[in-house]
Amino acid sequence: MPVKLGFVGAGAVAQMCHIANFVEIADCRAVALAELRPELGRAAAAKFGIPRVYSTHRELLADPEVDAVVVVTRQAATGAVVLDALRAGRHVLSEKPMAHTLDQARLLAAEAQARDLRYAVGFMKRHDAAVQYAHSLLERYRATGELGPLAFVRAYCFTGHDGRDGTGFVMTPEERTVGLQAWPTAPDWLPEELHAEYELFLNVNSHDLNLLRYLLDGTPTVTGADLSRPLGKHVALDFGNCGGILEFGNTSLGEWNEGVEVYFARGVLRIAFPAPFVRQAARVEISTDDGRAQSVLPSFNERWSFRRQAEAFVKDVATGAEPLAGGADGVADLALTEEIWRLHLQTMHRTRPPVLS
Repeated sequence: MPVKLGFVGAGAVAQMCHIANFVEIADCRAVALAELRPELGRAAAAKFGIPRVYSTHRELLADPEVDAVVVVTRQAATGAVVLDALRAGRHVLSEKPMAHTLDQARLLAAEAQARDLRYAVGFMKRHDAAVQYAHSLLERYRATGELGPLAFVRAYCFTGHDGRDGTGFVMTPEERTVGLQAWPTAPDWLPEELHAEYELFLNVNSHDLNLLRYLLDGTPTVTGADLSRPLGKHVALDFGNCGGILEFGNTSLGEWNEGVEVYFARGVLRIAFPAPFVRQAARVEISTDDGRAQSVLPSFNERWSFRRQAEAFVKDVATGAEPLAGGADGVADLALTEEIWRLHLQTMHRTRPPVLS
């Protein structure tokens, strides 16, 4: 029996990355869509063949045919909508971040666990075929020791053009209305002047924290954080058996530059990511101390990571399996994020460097 899906939100990302993928999966049916902008709701439903359109997510959750919901709405409203969906007994896939504070994340994860519901968070990079292959290679290297001990891990993300080409979705000139309950978008201990930076970190760099935790099979501690510079920032991490660093920021290059490098004593594994909306897999390269550099290119370009994420969610709902990027696992990302920003507050007494032109 196919999984019957409802969608909350019909913006560009919802259409391109989620609805367009789910409607092509044989084991599910898109049966309902909720959108605050009525014209957009009708247009998106017509484009993707969704039979019922609702003006609010609560109306959609009252539809007895809906088994699971995909939530892609304003980030400040995501947590409240997900909580309503879980309390209505629906399985959920939501975009990241799942929440903006550790307390919010714990509330959502506990609700899903108490009701035995599948709750997935949209860290689609975990579903990238190249990333999953790299994860299996790292498990092997660490188990066999063939590249020596683990030495250092580096993740980086310098944002640029996100790869959207203006196709794959419909839009209308309607204004976005409020219409949704918003949760706080930062912890109450964080000064208000830092809220926008904190939200940006969660929107972009939570991917990097989540990836590091997946690839290294563990959650690091934070040993330092310097987020004061306007163009480039860094976070020092301790994985127990090796150190690591997360580097991120914005440049004027225009290109998206994101990846992970895992160094062993006798080799390094590199993962380079395309821009988020480019429909291709990551690239994996392995270099060893004998001078060989090998690009690992099995047929990774068959399906976009968003498509693989959608397929995994449908399968998890059908089988009762725990999602690869589940809500309970995502709590650790919020704990790390708050730890990073607490450390940043401790260093804010330093003189800010001049803005580079």
